[in-house]
Amino acid sequence: MTRDVSAPTGPDFEGGERTHSVRWALASLSFAMLLSALGTSIANVGLPTLAHVFEAPFQDVQWVVLAYLLAITTLIVGVGRLGDIVGRRRLLLGGIAVFTLASGLSGLAPTLWLLIVARALQGLGAAIMMALTMAFVAETVPKARTGSAMGLLGTMSAIGTALGPPLGGALIAGFGWRALFLVNVPLGILTYVLAHRHLPADRKATTRSPARFDVLGTLVLASVLAAYALAMTIGRGHFGLLNVILLLAAVLGVGAFAMVETKVAFPLIRLATFRDPALSANLITNGLVSTVMMTTLVVGPFYLTRALGLDAAVIGLVMSVGPIVAAISGVPAGRLVDRFGAGLVILTGLTAVAAGAVGLSTLPATLGIPGYLAPIVIVTAGYAFFQAANNTAVMADVPPDRRGVISGVLNLSRNLGLVTGASVMGAVFSLASATSDIATAPPEAAASAMRVTFAVAAGLILLAIAIAFAGRALAGRSASPSEGLRN
Repeated sequence: MTRDVSAPTGPDFEGGERTHSVRWALASLSFAMLLSALGTSIANVGLPTLAHVFEAPFQDVQWVVLAYLLAITTLIVGVGRLGDIVGRRRLLLGGIAVFTLASGLSGLAPTLWLLIVARALQGLGAAIMMALTMAFVAETVPKARTGSAMGLLGTMSAIGTALGPPLGGALIAGFGWRALFLVNVPLGILTYVLAHRHLPADRKATTRSPARFDVLGTLVLASVLAAYALAMTIGRGHFGLLNVILLLAAVLGVGAFAMVETKVAFPLIRLATFRDPALSANLITNGLVSTVMMTTLVVGPFYLTRALGLDAAVIGLVMSVGPIVAAISGVPAGRLVDRFGAGLVILTGLTAVAAGAVGLSTLPATLGIPGYLAPIVIVTAGYAFFQAANNTAVMADVPPDRRGVISGVLNLSRNLGLVTGASVMGAVFSLASATSDIATAPPEAAASAMRVTFAVAAGLILLAIAIAFAGRALAGRSASPSEGLRN
């Protein structure tokens, strides 16, 4: 039997059985977020082993990672909306079950292509978990504690991302590649049990004619997102004719999606949603900040190797600092959001990310490792502040029947930023080095590329700050800032 842990109000939240139940509900959501992030990062370390085991080229093996990411990117908005219609608790439990089952299938796959199919199925489960965990926050905690809950989810995401590579390496060394995926099975079962026991029951529909799922809009949007993601990822950094064709298809697909959404009775995304200037600003800044954060992960190893001459072990330690800082900063950031409001913390986080990007552009060349680590700490702490505040700002006033889809759109903006950062900013670094192969670039070329790349990154964050100010100003002039969400 499911307890009613709908968002409590007043002093009762601070003690007794209800507080206990809410904490366990947040624990289940935190594990769901951890699993989806762990699924993203743990497989990368196993690619060389998989290439050897299956005697496959890298171009084939990389689909073990790409299938997971593409499934999340293309499906996250659709499953968020589906949760609004059929019930978020029901769908989230289904997503956890699918993720757990697919993890087992991945670990038992006898061939590479069956492994890739199982990873795509695992990505479907992860998309459901990512889309619905944030949507559930409003139903599990009071509005005054939303920032703290969002900060906790951000912390669990950072821990999952940071834990993936070292855990994956240890599992391969001790148990073989199959353990990369089988480790998720007991964690998934635990998450399912907690969620089934403690998440609030789905609200019963109050309308006589419930909304229907927009199948056509979902298919068109998934095609658009798949085309964009493939255009940004295939070719291993070389932008050829196929990439151009895919990118053009994505651009044309956006127009087709907008046309479909104006024709159907129950659109996947109400286009009026984006008339809310504050929401649109939050989504754009989320994408820009995610682009810069991915830049640190893509560019960092090359710079540390070529410019500073560090070996792999030291690089691993240096690269672990960012996720650790993000994990430590998440919960305090959420508490600051609850105390001072999302708007102030958003601007504080953006300012910190911009300052860190400027530092990465200037300090490492003169101060070495300390000159790299200090800006990284500032960037990642700022990112944690921004994420907690931005997620809270987006989800705070969304009507209950739209929380799933808006959470999906918010996660989508982040994923698109990550994909863009890996491709576009990686290309900027390569071009700025003025060498044919960045992996063999001389130290001077890598240092020059670092300066240029993070100067561009700082420019993107300054643009994000301008957009954030503009969004708040336009929202302030509007008589009803959330009109697009309600209509």
